[in-house]
Amino acid sequence: MTAPLADADLAALVPDWIDWAEAARQLGVTVAKVRTMIREHQLAAAVPAPGAGQQVPADFVQDGLPVKGLPGLLTLLHDAGYDDRECIAWIFTDDDYPGRPIDALRENRGSEVKRRAQALL
Repeated sequence: MTAPLADADLAALVPDWIDWAEAARQLGVTVAKVRTMIREHQLAAAVPAPGAGQQVPADFVQDGLPVKGLPGLLTLLHDAGYDDRECIAWIFTDDDYPGRPIDALRENRGSEVKRRAQALL
């Protein structure tokens, strides 16, 4: 990737965002629990555009739960020194993997994504 992940245009990379209240509704939890889930790297949040406020990529929630494999992947990326914004950019960037990592996770093909993330450590 040519540009650093921190400089990625998240609004262009991530097609749909949800605010914390909508994330809470979809997950069947409180907004406080969403905040805890973000802090514990079960979800990630960022400001997609100036003035938007922190939001969660809509693709991070599937069938009322965080996407399978997402919490472990976020932990790996954080261990590699990434912040939430960089994690989101990495997960939504089609770099050298066939398709975006988020698509692989949502299709239960997370093993290769996790191997790539471990290589960052």
